[in-house]
Amino acid sequence: MNKIKVGILTFSDGRPKVHNDLLETNKKFQTLLSKTLESTGEVEVFEAKEIVSKPSVAKREALRLRDAGAQLTIFNYAVWAFPHFSVIASKFAPGPFLLFGNINPQYPGMVGMLAAAGALDQTGVTHRRMWGNIEESNVLKDVMAFIRAAATLNSLKGQRYGIIGGRPMGMYTTVPNVDLWNSIFGIDVEHVDQYEVIRLSREISDSRAENGLRWLESHVKSIHYDGKQLTPEKLKTQIKSYHAVQNIVEENELDFAGIKGQPELTNNFVTMDIAEAFMNDPYDWEGVHEPFVLATEADSDGALTMQIFKLIAKTPVLFADVRHYDRQDNFFDLCNSGEHATYFAAKSFDPAENLKYVEFYPEGFYFPAGGASVRHIAAPGHVTLARLARKNGKYWMAILPAEFLDFGEDKNEEKAKATQVEWPHAFARLHVTAEEFLSTYDSNHIHGVYGDYVEELVNFCKVAGIDYKVYGGNE
Repeated sequence: MNKIKVGILTFSDGRPKVHNDLLETNKKFQTLLSKTLESTGEVEVFEAKEIVSKPSVAKREALRLRDAGAQLTIFNYAVWAFPHFSVIASKFAPGPFLLFGNINPQYPGMVGMLAAAGALDQTGVTHRRMWGNIEESNVLKDVMAFIRAAATLNSLKGQRYGIIGGRPMGMYTTVPNVDLWNSIFGIDVEHVDQYEVIRLSREISDSRAENGLRWLESHVKSIHYDGKQLTPEKLKTQIKSYHAVQNIVEENELDFAGIKGQPELTNNFVTMDIAEAFMNDPYDWEGVHEPFVLATEADSDGALTMQIFKLIAKTPVLFADVRHYDRQDNFFDLCNSGEHATYFAAKSFDPAENLKYVEFYPEGFYFPAGGASVRHIAAPGHVTLARLARKNGKYWMAILPAEFLDFGEDKNEEKAKATQVEWPHAFARLHVTAEEFLSTYDSNHIHGVYGDYVEELVNFCKVAGIDYKVYGGNE
């Protein structure tokens, strides 16, 4: 993944003598902020060449950051600064904007930041505010959460989402509102017929599919061929379908996608479980690749949530049904066909580590065309779950800190058999009661990544101008 390009503008007093007297102080705090951010390894900083002390400098340096390709701009305050400089810069610098106030009590930097913030609010410029010593870990953590969120919103602009198929099984929550996607996120939507999967599958060579089959048979823990629903030939057809989806993505220049699957493909061709798992994985039988978000059931708001997660966390993202609540052990079984990337089996970027826990089962009665279901139990660990949803035409995001549980091999199998043994599972314990979750959550699908990204998602919602709810959190 490329580093996030962050612009920094430092603002000063507009009186020439005062500005000159404070020039070295401003440069010192700008350098400290720049070096600390770059020390994370995630950020490439573009510093303004001049400290802003005139309207012309505000415009010129803001345009310099824009032309350098900055994905967001930090407005930096260590001394009193004339507020109109910040307003002028906001018209040209790349947003989103973070106003950062340094600890410098000998000079009224906080006064300058607040004066600028008030002016930006009056003029309708969305921004966030943070303050403190950037070298302190908690301050740096908060600033980096904003940077990841702001860069994600910026990165979505101009992306193309592909709907392969259409609405599945009457689910309103899978259908995108194209106007909102474009106005809020800047995303273009392309529709592709599912017949393209079948047509392009026929163009994949038998030798290429055979190579994929041999790799899977040598790496996966077990493949439960049954001579009917799951045969080597059906698995090779699924492999060809995976490469067909790759070709659809390339030909249509898609950045993420959703595929309908049911019922046309699952009744008459094969299931898309192999494609869904390995598109979302960071590898396949032909080597390493960047995870590509492919949501099953053409769940567009699900795919968008996954793309946000991917851009923030730089890892594969989970897609699952909220299948069952186990009251005895207080967890939700998150389970949906073969959609889970195999990455979640051991949370590793090494396929050998993950696939030794993965089994391919024959598809059940839901999918008469047959094929392999990519099955495993998600590795334990802290996770952040989330979902974009719409209420009365407006977006909101559900954000859920949680834990994936491991009950041991025997009990894991027992829990899996209680729902759907051939499908992948993630046993998730939420930080909120089942009653509150089920009475307010607005989808049958849920998504997530390992790690704590609550603050990143909260920042994303704030800069995007959408509502959110942190379940079991303090927000």
